[in-house]
Amino acid sequence: MSNHLNLFDKYDTPVPRYTSYPPVPYWKNNLSRDLWSLLLEKSMQKEDVTWSLYLHLPFCESLCTFCACNNVITKDHSKEDKYIQAIHKEWELYLQKVPILKERKIRQIHLGGGSPTFFNAANLTKLLDPILTNLNIDFSQFEGAVEVDPRRCTFEQLKVLRDLGFNRISLGVQDFDIEVQKNVNRIQPFEVVQNCVLMARELGYKSINFDLIYGLPGQTSDSIKETAKKTMELKPDRIALYSLAVVPWMRPAQNRFQRMEIKKGSEKRALFDAARDIFSGAGYIPLGIDHFALPSDSIADSSNNESMHRNFMGYTEYATDVLLGLGVSAISESLFGFQQNKKTLDEYYKDVLEYSVIPVSRGHLFTDEDLEIKSYILNLMTQYWTPLRWEIMDVNLFADMVQEGLVQVNKDKLIITEQGKPFTRHICNKIDKYAMNQVEPKRFSSGV
Repeated sequence: MSNHLNLFDKYDTPVPRYTSYPPVPYWKNNLSRDLWSLLLEKSMQKEDVTWSLYLHLPFCESLCTFCACNNVITKDHSKEDKYIQAIHKEWELYLQKVPILKERKIRQIHLGGGSPTFFNAANLTKLLDPILTNLNIDFSQFEGAVEVDPRRCTFEQLKVLRDLGFNRISLGVQDFDIEVQKNVNRIQPFEVVQNCVLMARELGYKSINFDLIYGLPGQTSDSIKETAKKTMELKPDRIALYSLAVVPWMRPAQNRFQRMEIKKGSEKRALFDAARDIFSGAGYIPLGIDHFALPSDSIADSSNNESMHRNFMGYTEYATDVLLGLGVSAISESLFGFQQNKKTLDEYYKDVLEYSVIPVSRGHLFTDEDLEIKSYILNLMTQYWTPLRWEIMDVNLFADMVQEGLVQVNKDKLIITEQGKPFTRHICNKIDKYAMNQVEPKRFSSGV
């Protein structure tokens, strides 16, 4: 056991989260606006193409200091109007460039942020109606998901979304301990979360997810166990238990963490294990590196039949060929590469509302090698094994990990052992050709 704990300290080093390959900091930025439109159109021409839509709604009324998302902090709700106008304009630009988007059946829509529930019920309708009317939706095979801030969520908002076809919500919970909440500037009593869950169930949402974080300043083994027990009282269908990403060079507000106690290495992992044991004891099934689900939830089936996917929105039940992102900083994925929108509101508004152009900021065209390694990493992140062509990989890269009991290697397969599962991101990093070639290492959050 002590040797295993030492491994958590050894591997408490920065690695990507691998919601994409290549990771965003390694993109070659070789994708022009015109080329992106062309490749999106080409992707959508594929027979039986599947696609999904992501809308990034960046506004929050207050800053949670754990957050590393692209957000805009404001209490001025009049800002909703201009943003809705910009989203509609961007969508119109795509329909002009890629009109086949109207014809192809869409499988998923995801509202993320920021805080989508920053927008009032009337504005959620105003935002979504013109988009939904231009989509080919089979509601028997459709997933509409929305990220919810329980502190700013009303029955009217949830009802509007449910009436529009949304059927899954994800609640930002993070931690139920009041002292931990104070440390990250997110005061959110248990009763507030409970009320949100009860409203969602009354309205018939088929799946409720809780986002929790381990490693927050002030968290202890006892406090995270209490958070896990309170979570079990509400029995969400899914749970995401994320590792705190400490990235003060990206999020200066996290500099205040330097004055607080934050566990690292084996002590940090012990927090995850304490919560995991309670979830497992209540019948939840572990999925991927940091998710749990009740056996009745559909994502449990997708894990069993190896159709579970991972992308910028985390773990999903299935893959789609195309993910189109609308809104400031939103990321899109086609069969041929990635694209990210402009990352500030001023730049985004200028491109969309003034110049009437798709607000491309950066992107990456896949090479054949990218696609092969991308498939390997996806397999490892979702199923803990992958077929592997050792002609393009050096088996000696895994010598230490084999000796440590983290992986098994045979002539055409790499398998992550039970002991190796907590180190999945580090194992993926071993076959990341971009990471291998970095003279100056990119800065990511810790892999533990």
